[in-house]
Amino acid sequence: MAMHGSSLGLLALVLLVFPPVAAQAADCGSMASPKLDWQECTKKNLMLQGSDLEGANLVGTDFSLTDLAGANVKSANLEKATLVRASLEGAHAEGANFAKIEAYRSSFASIAADGASFAGAELQRANFAGARLAGASFEKAELGRADFDKAVLTAAKFSFANLSRADFSGATFETTPMFDRAFMFLTRIEGLDLSAATGLEQAQIDLACGDASTKLPAGLSAPTTWPCPADHE
Repeated sequence: MAMHGSSLGLLALVLLVFPPVAAQAADCGSMASPKLDWQECTKKNLMLQGSDLEGANLVGTDFSLTDLAGANVKSANLEKATLVRASLEGAHAEGANFAKIEAYRSSFASIAADGASFAGAELQRANFAGARLAGASFEKAELGRADFDKAVLTAAKFSFANLSRADFSGATFETTPMFDRAFMFLTRIEGLDLSAATGLEQAQIDLACGDASTKLPAGLSAPTTWPCPADHE
């Protein structure tokens, strides 16, 4: 419907008195601090060890090759951030959002990330050795050859994740971890107690690599192909 002249004049007056509020631009030049806004900023190849970024807006930020070891990113939003070959070793990331990040060959070793989300993340060859990941979500994540050696994965969610050749050696899985529809081709599960796991099916176990000490949920059995040869790649 066409506007009359009086209506257009009223609209112009309203816009003059109450102009549209522009979206606040990210402050890419600011120093690291809690709750800052670095959305879609470029922070590549920097030394940011021990930085306090708790609650920060880091959506789409490029942290490629950046050292964030020991940083505080609790409750920070890193959705779709780029962390290729970055380090968050020993960082505090409880409740952080890492959904859909790109983190090929990145280090999350010894990270404290209970309750964090890595849903839909690209984490091929990422290092989670010794990480604390209770209640963390890896749903639909790409975790090919990821290393979870001695990680705490109590109640972690791996539904629909690609766990091809991922290594869970020495990991702790207490309290119903979820593996619904996870792809477990040559996934290393030797010595693990998966008796409380949910969503596991025999077809997944047949693809995985366990041994005589692997504990499976009721109704599932070790295939004759166990144990698998050592993976030297």
